[in-house]
Amino acid sequence: MHTSPIPAWAGPLDVPSFAMDAVRQAASAAGRVARVRGLDVAIDTTPSLVAGSFAAIDHLRVDGRPVEAWGELSGFFAADDGWVRLHGNYPHHQAAIRRALGAEDRDGAAAAIRRLPAGDAAERILAEGGIATPVRTAEDWAAHPQARAMRDVPWRRIDPGEEREDPPVGRMIRPVGRTAPLPLEGVRVLDLTRVVAGPMATQLLGCLGADVLRIDPPQRPELRDAYLASGMGKRSVELDLSASREVLESLLRSADVIAHGYRPGSLARFGLTPDDLRERFDHLVIGALSAWGEVGPWGEHAGFDSIVQAATGIADVYGSGGADGASDPVHDASPDGKPGALPVQALDHATGNVLAAGILDLLADGRGGVVRASLLGAARELMERPTVPDGSHRPGLSDSGAARPDPTEPLATFEQATGHGRIRTVPAPLRVDGSPLTGAITQYGAAAPAWR
Repeated sequence: MHTSPIPAWAGPLDVPSFAMDAVRQAASAAGRVARVRGLDVAIDTTPSLVAGSFAAIDHLRVDGRPVEAWGELSGFFAADDGWVRLHGNYPHHQAAIRRALGAEDRDGAAAAIRRLPAGDAAERILAEGGIATPVRTAEDWAAHPQARAMRDVPWRRIDPGEEREDPPVGRMIRPVGRTAPLPLEGVRVLDLTRVVAGPMATQLLGCLGADVLRIDPPQRPELRDAYLASGMGKRSVELDLSASREVLESLLRSADVIAHGYRPGSLARFGLTPDDLRERFDHLVIGALSAWGEVGPWGEHAGFDSIVQAATGIADVYGSGGADGASDPVHDASPDGKPGALPVQALDHATGNVLAAGILDLLADGRGGVVRASLLGAARELMERPTVPDGSHRPGLSDSGAARPDPTEPLATFEQATGHGRIRTVPAPLRVDGSPLTGAITQYGAAAPAWR
């Protein structure tokens, strides 16, 4: 084990308690599964594990070198009448930005956006298939049709299926005895997630002992560093779903869980919407993740943590005079009036944990069903929490009002040799009987499309 100081999470919003509460939901649900399966183990978390996990990309080292978390065209850009946030990490999103703006690099994009109103710049990029949003205040967002459509939709909701008296062979609810090493031993999880929130949820399931099989399309592979930052405890396969329908059906029939993190509606042609899956495979626990929710004018739009922050008022709250995010890219802006970002991608990580908690709760109940969670719900939950007085520094992590730990509390990391180089990363945010959870990181795309 190596140690390094925990980064300070400063700023006007109570990110520490938000993060800790989300992880404690996962710890509680994992404990329920353990008890149902006859395991006498203690499952909990620590401030250090939560802080490390939420900043996993910042702590990742490949052959001793830090990774670049942001693409050249990601970040905040000054427009004629405000600010725009772009997400250009993926090659196809970078290409869309270049087409929309007629620019090849960051300087060209900045010059083009500076001549446009923020709304026009974002609309041009969205029309080309890119990802962008004007930076809004919380008041502006509250009046937006998507905010109104999602106002009464919980951050996470669970629609359970009927309790089964005759669960299919392979269902995890069967007892495993007190000698099983981890609570999810024997559970099969089909992982159709990308980026951060979904992969972090499935990584947690894998580190709890599940057989997690991640599927990515060959034509749009995951970014290497994103995979390495959330790849513990899972196997990876590249599979063209259009040409592999029989393989997919076989995997689904014998799976216990499927985690779905693509834009709502994007996999409908494969029969992979939550409703289609529920109708055909009533034994499945289905985790469905979205950026903006599944209703409203943006219900089928793609989105990312940073974009949701900018659209909903978080970036404005963290603007000039607030704390710039530690995981935010370099601003192409003057110092006055610039937006800011959360110190970590807390919407992603917290949502991944509450999604995993919902999946674990259904498994403990011995029934299928659908767990839905959104990044927009996470943003609303965070913004509705009591703010930090005067934006004062709140180091460490704890429940609101509790004594806060020393911000120099050591952070656990571990190293592993992989086909991608020697990786140093951080454990999952839970412990079993006092031991942090880790798992092997396998070669991207190298697994067979079959269960162990």
